[in-house]
Amino acid sequence: MAGSFAFLHSDQASLVLECRADGPPLWRHLGARLDPGMLTPLALSRTAASFSLDRDEPVSTAPRAGLGWFGSEALRLRQAGSALIPAFETADVTQSDTAIHIVLNDHQTGIELRQSIELLAGGAFRFTAELVNAASHPVEVDWLASALIPLPPYSAALLSWRGRHNAELVEQVEPMPQQAWLREGRRGISGHGGPPGVVVLGEGAGHHSGLVHALQLAWSGDSSIAVERDDEGFWILNAGARFDPGEIVLGPGERIATPAAILAVSTAGRNGALAQHHAAIRAAVDWPGGTMRRRPVHLNSWEACYFDHDETRIGALAEAAAAIGVERFILDDGWFRGRNNDDAGLGDWTADPVKYPAGLTPLAQRVRAMGMEFGLWVEPEMVNPDSDLYRAHPDWALHLPGRDQPTARNQLVLNLALPEVQEYLFGALDALLREVPISYLKWDHNRDLAPAGGAAQVLGTYRLLARLRAAHPSVEIEGCAGGGGRSDAGLVPFVHRFWTSDNIDAVSRVRVQRGFLSFLAPELMGAHIGASPAHATGRSQSLGFRAAVAMPGHFGVELDPRQLDEADRIELAGWIAFHKQWRHLLHGTMTWLGEGADGLVWQAAGTAAEFLLFAIRTAPALDRRPQPLCLPFLAKSGSCTIELLRIAGAEGGHAAHLPALFDAPVPFTGSWLANSGLPLPPLKSESVAIFHGTVAP
Repeated sequence: MAGSFAFLHSDQASLVLECRADGPPLWRHLGARLDPGMLTPLALSRTAASFSLDRDEPVSTAPRAGLGWFGSEALRLRQAGSALIPAFETADVTQSDTAIHIVLNDHQTGIELRQSIELLAGGAFRFTAELVNAASHPVEVDWLASALIPLPPYSAALLSWRGRHNAELVEQVEPMPQQAWLREGRRGISGHGGPPGVVVLGEGAGHHSGLVHALQLAWSGDSSIAVERDDEGFWILNAGARFDPGEIVLGPGERIATPAAILAVSTAGRNGALAQHHAAIRAAVDWPGGTMRRRPVHLNSWEACYFDHDETRIGALAEAAAAIGVERFILDDGWFRGRNNDDAGLGDWTADPVKYPAGLTPLAQRVRAMGMEFGLWVEPEMVNPDSDLYRAHPDWALHLPGRDQPTARNQLVLNLALPEVQEYLFGALDALLREVPISYLKWDHNRDLAPAGGAAQVLGTYRLLARLRAAHPSVEIEGCAGGGGRSDAGLVPFVHRFWTSDNIDAVSRVRVQRGFLSFLAPELMGAHIGASPAHATGRSQSLGFRAAVAMPGHFGVELDPRQLDEADRIELAGWIAFHKQWRHLLHGTMTWLGEGADGLVWQAAGTAAEFLLFAIRTAPALDRRPQPLCLPFLAKSGSCTIELLRIAGAEGGHAAHLPALFDAPVPFTGSWLANSGLPLPPLKSESVAIFHGTVAP
């Protein structure tokens, strides 16, 4: 396709490359959808610039770093300790309506680079790369970008997330860098800042409008995402897995593939980008039976009893769960041999004979007889030094020869790159799943990696999960890592839920869950009603507020219902019934996020015909009266009917102050709701107004 152009078009965006026979394709456009018209070669319109090389080097899909390109590199290689600099002389580009495939060759070095860009259903672009060593000598790979893309010169800000255990997904907004910006992970997992990703906001872009580029890596290990300003006035976004020096060595004929980079390009603001990412994530989930069923309501035993449990206590807890409408009961940490605290037992995956003398089967059968599914907590990638597994195989733990092995939570990390470790773990989990009627595994990972296991550790985990899913396709898996330490698109093909945070404090969860939804879909977002006071923060909140905040995610309970008084148990059962009534609108549908006046935030979920709206106040109002809430997602809708279902979190405190407007469903036009706004009832601190909306066809 030399001298021609390659195009991909979504509803909102266009990607345009200029193809050359003697080098990688040049980037011509990656932004709002356009009609390319009569495109001319870039060389005919590109002006000369002072203090430049005689050979022009515009930005391409694989710039010639070290040979005239001074910006971000698509790959960085070494051979025999020296830099190896490919200069791709030939390029073969093929295209369909939904994909562009590029094959680049440097015959001098024997390096072949294959790049693919696919247009996914829902509008996102999926970038991948593969490097082939066709030379007769080994090649060290220090960097291989999943995607290297230009950003518009009118980009305005970067949006990213940082975090720690119990404080995940803290949103950060920064101006575009004048030199470089870097988000790097070095902990061996994607981390408590959420998926490895970044959102680039165009001038004036917000939740509902404006140009947005949003990228996430489908990778669960160390990563690097950089945005660097070029002196020509635009920026380069460079993203990929992070390798340690010497970690990746390709022998003759060997190859390495990158994790995918998923890029949303939206002219409908952050919500448009969010929708594209949700569509990409949903297409990657491997649901048992092929389709998602209604997400079962959970009760997880952890905060109800921690390690202090046995068959009698857990049986009583399960009965209390069934009585309030729970559909899946999960037995958390503490069930296996020697596990009375976090000092011992990891690696020995058989039931504790003291707590469960007959094993787990009688308990699981009893739970199933109550009408609930039975789930189980495991942490397969870890081992306690005080375990039979470690005593038999101390060399199976990640370690550096002659160096100390730092523990965290009194545990070490098993080396998942070793086939014998994968074989042992598969055998242990396979036996457990064959013996006990388990339909769900909560798969935890409670520490950072030190030393790091590198890409081999991540790929070993993926292989173990894939093998287990193939052997037990009806079993669902939840990804957890000290809460939200490994919630990313790389795990999505193997899991069906993520535990969003160990912090279940509802005020904290409002922020955390909004960050989660920027890249991952709500049906994958574990959201529970926790105890009050919250175990992570000590703050107390009403049951209604805790329930309303958890409502839009994969809903559950993280407390002991037997510790509640009768009125609270009845209320909790009512919230579970309420979720079941409306979950068809909350999962597998559209999500819209927004902000109102005076510190209010809102979230809507549903379809073009019907939705639920949550107006959330976490802090006291400063204004005398609430301002109407504009809902831009309804701008193109016709007649709408809005009904206030309930105000959660301030029960009994508002009835006397509600205008008559809220006594019955109220008709509006979509343009009124989008531009003038929905009148709101007064909301106290830590309360949520929940509305039901229908749109006339």
